[in-house]
Amino acid sequence: MNQRRGLLIILSSPSGAGKSTLSRRLRAWDPTITFSVSATTRSPREGELDGTDYHFLTNDRFKREVATGGMLEHAHVFGNFYGSPRAPVQAAIDAGRDVLFDIDWQGAQQIRNSGLGELTLSIFLLPPSIRELHHRLETRGQDAPEVIAKRMEKSWDEISHWDGYDFVLVNDSLDVTEARLRTIIEATRLRRSQQPWLIEHVRALQTEFEERQ
Repeated sequence: MNQRRGLLIILSSPSGAGKSTLSRRLRAWDPTITFSVSATTRSPREGELDGTDYHFLTNDRFKREVATGGMLEHAHVFGNFYGSPRAPVQAAIDAGRDVLFDIDWQGAQQIRNSGLGELTLSIFLLPPSIRELHHRLETRGQDAPEVIAKRMEKSWDEISHWDGYDFVLVNDSLDVTEARLRTIIEATRLRRSQQPWLIEHVRALQTEFEERQ
């Protein structure tokens, strides 16, 4: 079986630039993509389910997971800890399935510097303008004005790390951005490093060639 290696697909952007919406679209396009459900110490919002939206952990449990290597990446954001549990990610990529991460630049950097770094595909989403970014945060109706203000303050810090990613897209149209993301993913899946079976295939070709001499 010519099974490829799974990719760690990282999507990052400032809050409101569209990464959550595009993450959902990508999983609808290819249901084999596994979403990395983050762990967090913040309280669940209305309607959020433990294990589906987040793994909700206590501060002590989260710190134990970090100390024992159970988190692939982690960060402290807006007074709470967030992280990506390692075990389900490893299981997915070993089975040849891609894992999608909706994380910030700090988490992306940690994953790229980890033992799984060679399997990463990192993509940063830029908003068309700061004005539009603020408008999107207001209209989605998830946060209080003071929270929106904090997210806007943090947005430039996020944007300033745009050049640390493999690909950067300006998300001024969800449909166009989604199409570009699909193209990037499909091409990256064909990288030589993602197809370890090619080594045996080339060896077989060499044997066949030598037998014909």
